[in-house]
Amino acid sequence: MALTSDPPAAPLTKEPAAPATDLVVVPVRHPWRWVAVAATAVLLVQFAHGLVTNPGWEWDVFAAFFTTETVLKAVWVTLQLTFHGTALGFAIGIVVAFMRLSASPFLRSVAFGYIWAFRSIPLIVQLLFWFNLAYLYKELSVGIPFGPSFFSFDTMGLVGEMSAAVLGLALHQAAYAAEIVRGGVLAVDEGQLEAAASLGIPKLRQVRRIVLPQAMRSILPNAANEVISLFKGTSIVSVMAIGELFYQVQVVYGRNGRVVPLLMVATAWYILLTTALSVVQHYVERHYAKGSTR
Repeated sequence: MALTSDPPAAPLTKEPAAPATDLVVVPVRHPWRWVAVAATAVLLVQFAHGLVTNPGWEWDVFAAFFTTETVLKAVWVTLQLTFHGTALGFAIGIVVAFMRLSASPFLRSVAFGYIWAFRSIPLIVQLLFWFNLAYLYKELSVGIPFGPSFFSFDTMGLVGEMSAAVLGLALHQAAYAAEIVRGGVLAVDEGQLEAAASLGIPKLRQVRRIVLPQAMRSILPNAANEVISLFKGTSIVSVMAIGELFYQVQVVYGRNGRVVPLLMVATAWYILLTTALSVVQHYVERHYAKGSTR
C-alpha cells in the first residue's frame, strides 16, 4: 500500500508594505472670529479717536481738577466711608452668619429677620432714616432695661452726618456679608469639623483654624465684589450733603458748568481705586489659595 504525503508548504513571504501617504493637517478655519476681532478693533479705535479729538471732553479742565485739594479731600472721605463701612459691616455680618448657623431657632430667626429687613429696604431709605434718628429719639441712655438709666447721650450730637452714613452703610453691608460668610462656611466639608471634635479641639479654635481659612477661598471673591460695590455705592450718601467724591464733583460743576470733564474726574478716580482694590484682592486670594490645586 503506497503512502502519499502532502506537498511541502510554500515558505511564507512578507508582502512589501504599501507606501505611506503623507497626511496634511489643515487647521480649523474661523473666518467669523476674525470678522468679530476686526469689527471690535475698529470700534475701539473709533472710541479712542473720539476721546482724543472730541473737544467736548475738555481734557484740559479734567487735568486741572483731577488733583485739586477739593477732589483729593473728597477721595479721602470716600475711602473712609468704604473702610469703616466694610470693617464694621463684615464684623456684624460674621456674627449674623454664625447666628444663622446656630442650633438655636431663636437666634436663627433673628438673623434671618435682620438679613430680610436690611436687604429689602433700599440703602437710600436706610441712610435717611439714620440721618433723622434724632427726630425719633432725642437721647439714648444706658442702664437697666425698663428701669433707671446710668447715663445718656444726646442723639443730635452722637449721630452726625458722617456717623449716620457709616452706620447705614455698615448695617446694609452686614446683611450681604452674613450670607457670603454663611455660604463660605457651608462650603467646608462637615467631616473636618467632626474629625476636629473627635481630637478634642475647642469649638472656637475649630472655627478660627479650620473653618475660616478654608472658607476664605469661597468668601473672598464675593466679599471683594461687595467691597468694590460699597466703594462705588458711597456716592449715594450725597443725599446727606457729605463731601464724598461724587457730591464734591457735583458741587464743582454746579459752579463752573463743566459737567463732562468733572464727571470724568470722578470716573477716573473710581477706576484707579477699584483697580487698586482688585490688585489687593488678587494677592489676598493667592495667600489663601496655598495648598489648593487651582
